[in-house]
Parts: sequence; structure tokens; C-alpha cells
Amino acid sequence: LAPQEAAQRLKSVAPVKLVLSSRTDAGVHALSNAAHLDVQRRSGRAPFSPAVLTEALNTHLKHPAIRVLQAFRVPSDFHARHSATSRTYLYRLATGCPRHDQLSVFERNRCWALRADHLDIAAMQEAAQHLLGTHDFSAFQSAGSPSTTSVRTLRRASVSPDPASPFVVPQERRIQFWSLEFESQSFLYKQVRRMTAILVAVGLGALTPAQVKMILESRDPLGKHQTRVAPAHGLFLKSVLYSGLKDFASGSPAWAQQESQGPGGREAPGQPEDFRPETNGPKANSLE
Repeated sequence: LAPQEAAQRLKSVAPVKLVLSSRTDAGVHALSNAAHLDVQRRSGRAPFSPAVLTEALNTHLKHPAIRVLQAFRVPSDFHARHSATSRTYLYRLATGCPRHDQLSVFERNRCWALRADHLDIAAMQEAAQHLLGTHDFSAFQSAGSPSTTSVRTLRRASVSPDPASPFVVPQERRIQFWSLEFESQSFLYKQVRRMTAILVAVGLGALTPAQVKMILESRDPLGKHQTRVAPAHGLFLKSVLYSGLKDFASGSPAWAQQESQGPGGREAPGQPEDFRPETNGPKANSLE
């Protein structure tokens, strides 16, 4: 079952709608995502505890690539998408792979394999600096975006070596992996994949760092170089952060302190329960 279908199996009095913090295109992966749902149990039934909710969702969730890691009870005005203060995307590259079939079968859908043996990482890092800050990112937006504004603040754009993959055998040690990370409160449609494609072009010598600044300032998504889009399978939603909850993985938000008060805390039996489970795994058919 998909997450939404699994949530419907909780037998809530009112229909349960699962709202994701970030939606991703088909082929894009999610190392960690967040979602919220409201569960209203029948009168006289105690609210689900976060641990029970997590187990119940995973019991009904039969998708092999998705699982719920943890759930928290949070304020009723919390929204998984609109309350997020930071989203980080990771893009993985591989160099030294002249043919696609030379890459480990375990990595073929987890990175963008480049034929080149070398990338000018220093130039890519210099170009990434031009993208930092608050800009109109129209030049890196694909058609079909529902956003009302293309102004975004990019807080981090890094290019660095990635640890050697455990799936690469000694005979393939010429293959080098690289990580690109981008952090912002939100991104435009395919913005990360378009920025990645431009930075790769810089690394291959097809563009200069100065040209990246010119592309950004042009605000033209249909320019000669702007139509490049990195493959979806190299992209991962790495993390989603919220104020008061630095990292879902840490498992100890301020809101969770209400848990120790028992069901008599924020909500009473028979009243709506507001849960925010963290999920991971690939998500399809939506936005970056």
C-alpha cells in the first residue's frame, strides 16, 4: 500500500490525508522526508501513541522502499510543508565511467555517471558561490511550476568528494564519486537538477564560473545552457528541518515532551490527533 492508503487503514472517524513536506519527481529518491496527518479516533478510544502509530503505519505500508521511522505529536497548526524552515538535497556524481555498464549495478540508479575522468572541482565550487543568497532563480526553473514567485534564498551549495562506494570492486577504483548539496527553505520545480547540470558543465570546462553568474542574472529559463537538466536518479532529498525540531533523526523535539503527560495532554480521547510521521524512500510524480 502507498502511504496515503496505509493512513486510511487507521480507522479514523474523519478521512485521513497525508501531507508531505516535499514532493519529488519520478526517479528521485528520499533519504528522509516528513509528513503530517490528523487521526480522529472514535469516542472512548484513547489516542494512538507515536510508537503505536509508527508500528500501525508500517504494518499497513507494504511498499518495499518506504517506511515510517518515527512519529511525534505536534501543535495543531503545524504543517509538514509550510512549517519547514530548511530542505537539503544531495546530488551524487560518478566520474571515470566511460560506459554505463561499467558502473556497479547497485549504483546505476543512485548517481549520474559521467564519462569524464576528471572534474574541475575548484571551478565548480567557485561557480556555486554565485548561486548563494537571495536571487530570482527563473533561469533554473522548469515549466509547469505552481510557484507564484521564483525568488529563493540558497543557503548552501557545496561540491565535495564522496566516500568510495562499498559497491565498487577494486578493479573499478578509477571511478570517483562526488556530492553536491543544496540547502534552502524551498526550491523551484527542477531547480536543483538544473543547477547541478550547470555546475557539471563548469566542471567539464563547457562553462566558466562567470557564465553561471550571467545565466542566473539573465532570468531566462530557455537560454542556450539553461535547458540542461541532470538525471532524476542522482538526486536525493536528504533532510527537512523545522523550527524547534532541528533533526527528526535526533528524536527529541520540544513538542515530544508532551508525550510524557499521556493522552490527557493536548488532546482528549475522541478528539483529533495531529501526528507527524517521518518517512523515507522514493516519492514519485511531483515537485523537487
